[in-house]
Amino acid sequence: MNVLSVASVSKSLGERVLFQNLSFGLDQGQKLGLLGRNGCGKTTLLRMVAGLDNPDQGEVRINKQIRVAYLEQDPLLGLQGAVMDAILHYDRPQSRWLREYYDLTDREHLSDEDVDRMNRLHQVMEEQGLWEYQHEFNRLLGELEIPDLKQDLTTLSGGQRKRVALAALMVADADLILLDEPTNHLDLHTIEWLENRLKNQKTTLLLVTHDRYFLESVCNGMFEMEQGKLYYHQGNYASFLENKETREQIESADAHKAKAWLRKELEWMRRQPKARGTKSKARIDQFYKVQDKVSNRQVTGKLELDGAGRPLGGKILEISYLRKSYGDRHLIRDFTYNFVKGDRVGIIGRNGLGKSTLLNLITGQLRPDGGEVEKGEQTVFGYYKQENLAYKPGQTVLDRVREVTDHIKLSTGHEISAADYLNRFLFPPKQQHDKVDKLSGGEKRRLQLLLVLIAQPNFLIMDEPTNDLDLVSLQVLEDFLEKFKGCLLLVSHDRYFMDRLVDHLLVFEGEGKIRDFPGNYTDYRLSLSVHSANKDAQEASTSNASTSASTGSSGTASAGKRPKTSSAKPTFAQSKRYQELTQRLEAMHLEQSQLLDRLNAGGASAEEYAAWGMGLKALQEEAEKAEWEWLELSELFGS
Repeated sequence: MNVLSVASVSKSLGERVLFQNLSFGLDQGQKLGLLGRNGCGKTTLLRMVAGLDNPDQGEVRINKQIRVAYLEQDPLLGLQGAVMDAILHYDRPQSRWLREYYDLTDREHLSDEDVDRMNRLHQVMEEQGLWEYQHEFNRLLGELEIPDLKQDLTTLSGGQRKRVALAALMVADADLILLDEPTNHLDLHTIEWLENRLKNQKTTLLLVTHDRYFLESVCNGMFEMEQGKLYYHQGNYASFLENKETREQIESADAHKAKAWLRKELEWMRRQPKARGTKSKARIDQFYKVQDKVSNRQVTGKLELDGAGRPLGGKILEISYLRKSYGDRHLIRDFTYNFVKGDRVGIIGRNGLGKSTLLNLITGQLRPDGGEVEKGEQTVFGYYKQENLAYKPGQTVLDRVREVTDHIKLSTGHEISAADYLNRFLFPPKQQHDKVDKLSGGEKRRLQLLLVLIAQPNFLIMDEPTNDLDLVSLQVLEDFLEKFKGCLLLVSHDRYFMDRLVDHLLVFEGEGKIRDFPGNYTDYRLSLSVHSANKDAQEASTSNASTSASTGSSGTASAGKRPKTSSAKPTFAQSKRYQELTQRLEAMHLEQSQLLDRLNAGGASAEEYAAWGMGLKALQEEAEKAEWEWLELSELFGS
């Protein structure tokens, strides 16, 4: 069944053309990622489909039988009212009944009229089977950690607003879901929850995200917006990379042929300029047609990150017994860590546990309750914050950069002007004189990154740097940070980003405890899986032993049930197989990580991408079978 049809839509913002004559459709069950550079119109297109914006030309048609739900980049911003009203705002009978149910049960005293309403409501919920709906609603609140339905929306953080909006999205039970950067402001635990939920739903999905693991796991197709056009790629993110490489090679070859043909035709056109009327009209028309095609194929610039980092001294940063609390809420307790040259540290943990607080303590923007933070004399911080870019009303892009400096030193030792540096950051001369408030969210983040790098830091502290960046900019940022010679301290919900750039983690576990883990995020998740499997095996072993003991000497279980006999001692062959599987699983996870690195790095041939994609799929299937066998054997080794 066709869910959505977009026919020949065009949209401009002032003189800036976002896209022209875009046409596409969505069928039921399709889950498509919408990819493209910052500022190309992805959010605008989503808003059109959601009915919040209108095209200059063309038409958006949505099947009247379906429900649509839209999650914005920063939802519920500026809205007032209770959390419950935001979650249950979709006009559905279930939502209305549930809102009335919570309104009545929340009252301390019920009038006779309220008691009658409650009785009628109970009857309706019984007839409609809504007790199960209410149970699922409560479970959803628990999974998204939304404890207080009466809390005012204005008191929520960005991450809390996102979780409330996600709850509203799930309660809406929509047929078509539109998501704009759904992983922004979420912690890794919630991202994995959302990923699994969307992957297993039969909903039709159109989403904008820079999270490559999310795209790989959830989507079965990609739309790529480039130079005002839309390209469709069937398959997951790995398939998209392969198809994009092939398309660009073909287009590059076609453009080369067209330019060669134009050179010859131009000679012919100039040969007798006064006698142009006698020339072949068809040949002249063809010349201008090809000329327009080649000229419209703009050369897309590539983001160039460069900056002369200062050398680090012997003492870089020493943190001793650091403490920070807010009332009874302990965020950091006696945290000690000494940074050394080359440190590349990731910070992970659920929202609200103090990750950003630690960064603000390190940079001196917060005072600790106890302990010390000692910075080396030669250490220069570059702090990229989650908060939006600060600028004056009416300030242009170039003026905002010149406010810091007009000359930037590169790693080569050369100096360039602020205007030239902006060019490297994909801000062409015309856009440099635009007002900052006209930039898209991703363009503002890119400008914010520029302002951090021109200070020539040797210790980069980055709090969610991937938010709102397109995939091209993200890959360039990864390349730059990978080669950065100073220290790196990184908070990010982007799992691939963390895997590529850090070699150990600071894990916020709650109640002020910070654990130092040696390895990247995939290593950490694997360790949790192994720990969980061992714990399950131990509990199963304990349960079996308890059941056996409770049957008594006669061997007869109570309530007529047969007793569970404990497993026999593992054989030599089982012990050997268990060790082989443990080692093989570790190797397979490493191979998967390496293949994902290759798929995301770019620059390979179509054949190589195809081979890597097939290899990754085979590894995933093998790993799934091996994990089940490993779990079965692990029950024999429970202590």
